[in-house]
Amino acid sequence: MKNRWLRRLAYALGGLLTVVAALVVAIYGVTWARTGRTFQVAATPVPVAHDSATRARGEHLVTAIGKCAECHGSDYAGKVFVDDPALGRVVARNLTPGGDVARYSDAEFARAIRHGVRKNGQGLLIMPSSDYASFSDEDVGAVIAYLRSLPPVAKPLPATELHFLARALWASGQLPLMDALRMDHAKRAPERVAVAPTAEYGHYLADVGGCTGCHGPGLSGGKIPGTPPDWRPAANLTPAGNLGKWTYDDFTRALRTGRRPDGSPIDSIMPWKATAKMTDDEIQAVYAFLKTVPAKPFGNR
Repeated sequence: MKNRWLRRLAYALGGLLTVVAALVVAIYGVTWARTGRTFQVAATPVPVAHDSATRARGEHLVTAIGKCAECHGSDYAGKVFVDDPALGRVVARNLTPGGDVARYSDAEFARAIRHGVRKNGQGLLIMPSSDYASFSDEDVGAVIAYLRSLPPVAKPLPATELHFLARALWASGQLPLMDALRMDHAKRAPERVAVAPTAEYGHYLADVGGCTGCHGPGLSGGKIPGTPPDWRPAANLTPAGNLGKWTYDDFTRALRTGRRPDGSPIDSIMPWKATAKMTDDEIQAVYAFLKTVPAKPFGNR
C-alpha cells in the first residue's frame, strides 16, 4: 500500500513538473518570438532642418513635452532605468551622435520614435511610441535635429535583460513592454500642427506628452499598466475628478511647482520638473483641452 501511494505521489509530482516546464518553455518561446519579430513599417522621410530655430524647437519638445531625459538620462547618453532582481534590467539607449542611432538615417530615426521600431525592423522595449506616434513630421524632424546636434557621448551600456517574471507578465498581457506590437502602424501623423493656446493643440500635447499614456486614453486615471504595486494610481483628469474644480492658475501651479491647490505635493511619478518648462500657451492649450474631455468615473482609463 505504501509503495502504491509513493508511486502515485511520484507520478503527480512528475506531472506537475512537466506542466511547469512546459509553461516556462511557452513563456520564453512567446517572448523570444516577440523580441525577434520584424515589423514591416516603412521608414518615411521627414523634413529635418538644422537651423537654430528648429533645434530650439526640438530641444523644447525633448525636454518639456517628450520628457526623454526621464529614461535616457540628462545627457541623453542612455542609462539603466530598471534594475530589479525579479524583473531584470532595462536599458535606455544612447541618443547622442556617440550612440548607435548615429547609424540611423533621419527616416529610420523618425520610425524608431513614432513606431518603436529599430533600424533592423525589430521592436524597441519600453519605448512610448504609442504616445509619440502623433508627433507631426515637422516636430519629429525638430527632435531629430536637436538630438543630432548634441555632443557625442561614448558611454558603455549593458544589454537589456528580461528575467522570468518580466517575461511571464509580458506573455500574460500584464506588462506592456513593446508598443510596436499594439500600435496601428498605418495611422498617418500630421505634417504639422498649429501652435496656439487652443484645445486642438492641447489634445496634441496631451497625446505626445504622455498624458494619455499614464492617465489612460479617456484620461480618467487608475492603475498604470505594468507599474510596481506600490505606485499610486494616476489621477482622473476629466471634469469628474478633482482637476475639474481647478482654475487655470491652479493647473499652472501644479505643472510648474508640483503642488495641488491646497499646497500638498503631487506624487513624484508626475514629471512636473519637465512640465515646468512648458510655455504659457502650451499650458493654456492643455487646460482648454481637458475642459472638453467627457467626464468619466475614476479608474476607467
